[in-house]
Amino acid sequence: MALAELDCVLQLVVAPGRTIPVPARLSYRSWDAYSAHITFTLEGHTPVTWVFARNLLAEGLVRPSGLGDVRVWPAGAEQPGPLYLALSSPDGQALFTVPADVVTPWLEMTYRVVPAGFEGASLDLDSELSQLLGEAA
Repeated sequence: MALAELDCVLQLVVAPGRTIPVPARLSYRSWDAYSAHITFTLEGHTPVTWVFARNLLAEGLVRPSGLGDVRVWPAGAEQPGPLYLALSSPDGQALFTVPADVVTPWLEMTYRVVPAGFEGASLDLDSELSQLLGEAA
């Protein structure tokens, strides 16, 4: 089992031209190969983790991606420019920016851990099903 992590700072957009830095950790786990995780850690608050498709993030580097709770898109044609990450829940919405040149190397690392198209090979469906059935019994 392999893990790819990156500690970084995203900028929370609070008003046009005004942002607040928010520490975060991007995580990728080979045993959860379809998913990327981002955990926000603010001092004095419980960490909050969002889970979304790794391919949503990869696509969002080049064009708008995602519908609903998680959306990702590049700021424009400049390379490497900022990447926007919009999160929404029943509790509210947040818009973050992060430099694409921070996310891209981490994303490339995740594809070295589990190449695109091989995500299903890392799943142990028999074990997962046994666990679910065992818990339900």
